[in-house]
This record gives sequence, C-alpha cells and structure tokens, in this order.
Amino acid sequence: MKAIILAAGVGKRLWQVTQHRPKCLIEIGGRTLLHRYLTSLRSVGIHSADVVVGYRQEMIREAVAGDSCGVRVNFLVNEQFHRGSISSLWIARDALDDHAIVMDADVLFHQEILRRLVQSPYENALLMDETVKQTGEECMVVVEGGRVIALTKTMPLQYDYAGEGVGFLKIRHADAPYVVASLRTHVDHEAWQMEYEDALLGFFREVKVGHEKIGGLPWTEIDFIEDVSKAERDVLPKL
Repeated sequence: MKAIILAAGVGKRLWQVTQHRPKCLIEIGGRTLLHRYLTSLRSVGIHSADVVVGYRQEMIREAVAGDSCGVRVNFLVNEQFHRGSISSLWIARDALDDHAIVMDADVLFHQEILRRLVQSPYENALLMDETVKQTGEECMVVVEGGRVIALTKTMPLQYDYAGEGVGFLKIRHADAPYVVASLRTHVDHEAWQMEYEDALLGFFREVKVGHEKIGGLPWTEIDFIEDVSKAERDVLPKL
C-alpha cells in the first residue's frame, strides 16, 4: 500500500499564511503537517508516498530532502495548480499502481484515524466523522443502502445518513480504473475547476465504498486562519 498526498494547491482562503509557504508546511506544535503525515504513514506500515506538488513546490522538496521520516517520497508536478483539485488527482492517476490512500494535505489528525482506514475491512473506504452536521463548508460522506453514494458539499435529496469526510480515501488497486474513468468523464469536458470529490460520483456508482466512523477522535481540516488556532488549542493537546 502507498499514499498519494495532494499538496499542489495555493490555499487562497489561508493566504495570510500560505503566501509564505504551502499549506502542508504550516507548523502546528513545531512540526509541519507534512512531517506529521509522513510519520503517521510510517507508523501504519506505509513506506511509499507520491506527493503531488505545484505551488511553491521547491519548499516541499527541500523539506522532504531534510527529513522524509523513513518514507520513500516521489514527486508528481501539477503545473496547473490554480485549478480545482481534480487536476491533482488526474496528475496522480498513473500512481494508482498499488492499493492507495489518497490524502488531502491539510489535516491535523490522530494516528488512530489513519490506522482505522488502513485496517478497515472495506477494500475501498472513506473516513466519516458522524458527529459533524453540515453547516456550510463541510465536505460530507453520504451513505445510502450501506454504501457511500457521494463525497460532496452539495447534499443529495435522498440518503440514509452522513458525516464530515476527513479527506482520506482508500482505493483497492483493482478498482483504480473506475476512479480514473470517473475523473475522465469530467476531464474530457475540461471541468478543471471541480474538486476531485465531486468527480468521484461515477466511482461510487460502480464500486462499493464503505466508511469508518471516527467521531470522537481528534482531527481538523485547516482551511481558514481560525482553523490554525483550533488545531493548536483543541486538537494538538489530544494527539
């Protein structure tokens, strides 16, 4: 199993910080998010990662050269990093050559969260914080009939239950072609401003994707400046 870390974006909503460094190099408790990712990957037995870079990629390369935490890191370059995140996952499509964990690069999380995904009995799976209800920006894991039907900010009319997605997706190698086909549907129409989550609807239709509930475990996505404060105040002490 390998990791694919999507770290190419500018992080415009966090420009106060990201004008100086990529979002994955934000330091929480004296360690960058990227360093924490690599350490967590190694702790669950994942020793290979493809990192999709773009914005200020030289800083990410330098950080990994300084300490890769025992993980073999390969870089994939998204030259069009101002586009939606579909462009980064599309760049990484050929890297789906093994069982993979696709990871957004802007989450502070307890290692048990990643372990729960890696050890999930579902061969394809998402993480769901079932304690979170959508109030605006949350990207939700939506379940109907015992399977994930969407990962989106735009809720469907009918579903059984939902919770916030952590931003990590486990993909079985044999099912990677369905991911690529789902993305291709939108790439062929040059829908480059999409987020990759909304481009996976076809994948969810074709493949059964399960979910693991992680409510109560500490984590936070870092999108806004107040999220940095939340990470330091509420999440870091529990890691």
